[in-house]
Amino acid sequence: MRNLATVGAVALIGALAVVLPGALVLRLLRGRSVTVHVCALLTLTVLAVLGAVSGVARAMFLSSHDLRVLLLVVAVAGVVSLLAGWWLGQRMAADAMWADEARARERQIEASRRDLVAWVSHDLRTPLAGLRAMAEALEDGVVSDRATVADYHHRMRLEADRMAGLVDDLFELSRINAGALRLSLDSVFLGDVVSDAVASAGPVAGARRVRLVAAEDGWPVVRASGPELARIVANLLGNAIRYTPADGTVTVTGGQDEQGGWFAVTDTCGGIPDGDLPRVFDVAFRGEAARTPQVRDDHSGASGGLGLAIVRGLVEAHRGAVAVSNTAGGCRFSVRLPVG
Repeated sequence: MRNLATVGAVALIGALAVVLPGALVLRLLRGRSVTVHVCALLTLTVLAVLGAVSGVARAMFLSSHDLRVLLLVVAVAGVVSLLAGWWLGQRMAADAMWADEARARERQIEASRRDLVAWVSHDLRTPLAGLRAMAEALEDGVVSDRATVADYHHRMRLEADRMAGLVDDLFELSRINAGALRLSLDSVFLGDVVSDAVASAGPVAGARRVRLVAAEDGWPVVRASGPELARIVANLLGNAIRYTPADGTVTVTGGQDEQGGWFAVTDTCGGIPDGDLPRVFDVAFRGEAARTPQVRDDHSGASGGLGLAIVRGLVEAHRGAVAVSNTAGGCRFSVRLPVG
């Protein structure tokens, strides 16, 4: 027992001779990366074992050969431990960064969800209040002449259409965010889709005195789902018409280059402030202060704040890309899609 106690005391002294200054080194390494801390801790552990073994070996009067063998075994084990510590530190650092990014993204999503709920509540409250007021007026007989009653019915239908469009956009956006969107990809001639969208948006543009211009040729064949591609074009056209002032022009062009097929919708809205450009495709971002405001008397197009978010989701589902930039007197929304 006395010999074991002596060995234990010698091993403790040898280990403490390394651990005490090593603790000071670890303190000085505060603020460094996780990998550095893990490697330093493992190095300190290996050196502590080496110090304890060396002290005990000398006290036991081991031969030089046996001591070299023992030290070689400890050194090899130490090198392996350091390599494993470096790898583990890298993994821990990557996991920590991923966790921070996940938490930041979760906070951002939660903030966007709160903004969306507040925005939808506001957009539903306004038409519902109008519908209730007109319905009560009709029910109480406040209005009775045929022209006013017809006008009330017309406005009630417009508000109902507006709310239906909002619900449709919310459903589409929820499918995109939940990953439930399934595309039936096929070769689609982009010119036909644009032609149909321009024809559908023509009456709205005419009512606003906005001129629609589409290129006659140069349209590529892209790999896309027809209905979703039509909605992308329609949303961009509706957005451009909504913010283009009277006597303005909305131009649709397209083509193909080494990066794939593309089309662009250019308007004369007056431009978007540079600080708002990164947020244009965010859910519930409208930016009326950024672009020329228009009175939405026809409730046409995708709901403001959701239309461009849907465009981005649908384009990314096609493995494409959408971008916005300012031009002389307006802005340009460009979409890139794989060729078919």
